[in-house]
Amino acid sequence: MRTSGLLCLSLLGLATGGLSLPTQAQTPTRPSVADTALTQRTASGVRYTIRQQGTGPIAQSGDRMQVHYTGFLPDGHIFDSSVAQGRPLRLRVGRGEVIPGWDEMLLLLPMGSRARIWIPAALAYGSTGVLNPDDDTKFMVPPNTDLIFEVEIVKVR
Repeated sequence: MRTSGLLCLSLLGLATGGLSLPTQAQTPTRPSVADTALTQRTASGVRYTIRQQGTGPIAQSGDRMQVHYTGFLPDGHIFDSSVAQGRPLRLRVGRGEVIPGWDEMLLLLPMGSRARIWIPAALAYGSTGVLNPDDDTKFMVPPNTDLIFEVEIVKVR
């Protein structure tokens, strides 16, 4: 797997409950159904729950960011994790380097924030999905799959 994770669109060629983001010393746990009392929804349909409100700057389009994440399929299986890779994902937000749901959400979360994010398939990998790099007859993310992420905004600059 590439160090920048599945989220980088350029590398792929692609256009819920009270859990917190696991640190490098913790193992991610299976997400559960969203707590609707705490969950907010964007106009595009992305849902999110702030687990820890950050106090740092909020990224502007084009800013460089470092983000720790763990991505879950709806059944709770982890399909990708910067935590497991041992370093946060580095990206420029708002430039299409990540899935559209991420580009939207990363512009809303201040540095230091931890959040659970539910991204509809259309704002993730859509009808294409993501093939398993070791077996192109299987999918890591099946087509038309909604995704769940635990994220931590590590750095904004």
